[in-house]
Amino acid sequence: MEKKPRAAKPRKVHLWSSLQTKFALTYIVVIAAVLVLLNTYPLLVSRDLVIKSKQTALQSQASVVASNLAGLENLGLDNRDKVDQIIGDLPDMGLGRIVITDAAGLILYDNGEVGDNVSRYALFGEVTQALRGEGYDVFRCEYRDGAFRSRAAAPVVYRNVIIGAVYFYEYDNEQGGLLVGIQNNLRNISIVICVAALLLSLVFSGVLTSRLATLLRAIRIVREGEYSHRVQLGGHDELALLADEFDQLTGRLQTTEEVRRRFVSDASHELKTPLASIRLLTDSILQNEQMDAETAKEFVADIGEEAERLTRITEKLLTLTRMDTAPPVETEPVDVKYVVEKVEHMLSPLAQAVDVRLRCRLEEGCLVRATQDDLYQIAFNLMENAIKYNLPQGEVLVTLEGTGETVFLRVEDTGVGIPEEDLPKIFDRFYRVDKARSRAAGGTGLGLSIVRDTARQHGGTVTARHREGTQGTCFEVTFPRCRAKGVCRV
Repeated sequence: MEKKPRAAKPRKVHLWSSLQTKFALTYIVVIAAVLVLLNTYPLLVSRDLVIKSKQTALQSQASVVASNLAGLENLGLDNRDKVDQIIGDLPDMGLGRIVITDAAGLILYDNGEVGDNVSRYALFGEVTQALRGEGYDVFRCEYRDGAFRSRAAAPVVYRNVIIGAVYFYEYDNEQGGLLVGIQNNLRNISIVICVAALLLSLVFSGVLTSRLATLLRAIRIVREGEYSHRVQLGGHDELALLADEFDQLTGRLQTTEEVRRRFVSDASHELKTPLASIRLLTDSILQNEQMDAETAKEFVADIGEEAERLTRITEKLLTLTRMDTAPPVETEPVDVKYVVEKVEHMLSPLAQAVDVRLRCRLEEGCLVRATQDDLYQIAFNLMENAIKYNLPQGEVLVTLEGTGETVFLRVEDTGVGIPEEDLPKIFDRFYRVDKARSRAAGGTGLGLSIVRDTARQHGGTVTARHREGTQGTCFEVTFPRCRAKGVCRV
């Protein structure tokens, strides 16, 4: 007994490989990047603005003090009183520390609360730069420990000679405190946003992956053969479209499976009938030892007919199988009139034998891109059916014409016609309107299926309807017209 292959076990999705984890991490990384930017950029911009404003204020005030001191012509310990007077006469600048030095860096004035620094040298880099003339205005500011520490220095120039320097120092923790407050507020807001983003990312990723899990479950159900299963997935996003496409796919699979089962059932039934007849006839010959030669000859002839019927069924089944599985064939422009004339020549003896008149009205220049064998098979099946299922002294009219970009091939007969309820089904495989008459005529119920599938392979269509004005049936095949040269007439 042949062993069935075991179904592959579904792979387990690890936590760090799951889409939910990846989506959640993606959301978290994006939110984290936004929060980092939120906590750095505004603070950097605010700090730069404060430093810029302090630079402007300190440098301008240092320049004002330096210009007032330049009128002394000389800065030294002997005119400290004048320096104190000039500084005292200036309006309150609201600054922290002011230091005035002479040309050698000796402190003449210092309002700092760090002791008496007068007569000491100012060991400040800004003062040294100002006395050396390295830039007219020297400024430096740093933000540290929640406070701004600003330093500015300007040289005191008298007749292009540097006679001293002015040094300003400001310790501002108020604006630093504001900046710290902003930083704390942004941090608190970021924590709230981070927690909310984490929860929302888990929720959104969970919703998304749950919908994917629904699709995955549906695929596994369909894989087990439940082609009637459908996905109930709401929404209007891409997953909803995917679910719709999945439902359409399973619908086609269900239809294909039903057609396959019906095809197997019909094929088994069709093959069983001639096989049963052959067996019955052979058993009759074997069991009747006194059968005369004439009767035995008739039984053997019947067996041959049933064998020929089996051959026709199998050949047409093979034809349909090749059409279902074969790759596209190379096509070429074919003159349909030439093909129909060949079929007419082939079927004329059959039409005469059953007393049916075969007439053709064929238009020139009806070219179709196909193969000559396929067009021959289409015309042969339609015209043979029209002859076989016609009435004595009936008529078969074959019309070929081209209109615009379409070629029409019509085959009309004067038979008993096809009931209205059977017209949509006559192209199904093994479907026959009158089974008894079909068997008597040697039909298999596969000819029209071959016509339909062959026409579709070359972009054509085939329809059936009642013949206008009289009884009978009209089959019409349409093809896209071909304007190419190099017509095939083999």
